Amino acid sequence: MTATVEDGAALEPEYDEAAIRFLGVLWGDGYLSPGGPAEVDRVLSGVALQGRHVLDFGCGAGGITLHIARTYAPAEIVGYDVEQPVIDRARTAATAAGLSSVARFVSSPPGRLPFDDGQFDVIFSKDAMIHVPDKEALFSELFRVLKPGGVFAASDWLIAHDGEPSPEMKDYIAAEGLSFGMASSRRYLRAMAAAGFVDGAVESRNAWYRDVARDELARLKGPLYAAAVAAVGEAHVEKNIRTWTAMQKVLDSGEHCPTHLRGSKPAAGVSP
Repeated sequence: MTATVEDGAALEPEYDEAAIRFLGVLWGDGYLSPGGPAEVDRVLSGVALQGRHVLDFGCGAGGITLHIARTYAPAEIVGYDVEQPVIDRARTAATAAGLSSVARFVSSPPGRLPFDDGQFDVIFSKDAMIHVPDKEALFSELFRVLKPGGVFAASDWLIAHDGEPSPEMKDYIAAEGLSFGMASSRRYLRAMAAAGFVDGAVESRNAWYRDVARDELARLKGPLYAAAVAAVGEAHVEKNIRTWTAMQKVLDSGEHCPTHLRGSKPAAGVSP
């Protein structure tokens, strides 16, 4: 769930070992965003990946990258993230799963993506673009590294409007303590179009995650509590219970909008 194309030196990792362990208990080993393989499959519905070159932008600890490698038979999938701890974890997992020949992982400081123009047939991202405040620069880079005729399929955590976040949203973002650069679906679509993407589309997943997050909070307070404490300690678990409580308020209000996004790069010789 981590990635940025902002210029400048890399910051201290936001997803350290404790965060990776905690989210693994809640969402599955190697997953730093919710929904597991089923939600990944929904994001990729209808996208041909077999034999293709795929970028997983903001791959985190690699659970999703390896699921795609295992399930969709791409020629290659490259997991990219700016945070070295998650890349190290992903590489270890790929080796253990016997998938290193298909899935490789790349880390680089924030800035220009370390890939050639038109390198990938498909770009996938799962809840990582929230960490990039400059959506226009983000989509310009993603468009650059996508092949003509290529597909962009992603999900991200959006805000429902372009105005000032509500006090409840500010409380939630503060509770997360992460570099959230939330934007509306309108801004995402404008940034995608400005970069050159066509057929831009969005689908709100608020109703789905509103119920899922309520169940996550209940499990954190109940059957998962002991396992989570054993993994990361009581203070870390209690902090995340407060975070999920704050998040539930903005999911219930509709201000927090997990969203699927889709677009494509025009084929060679086709004007947008």
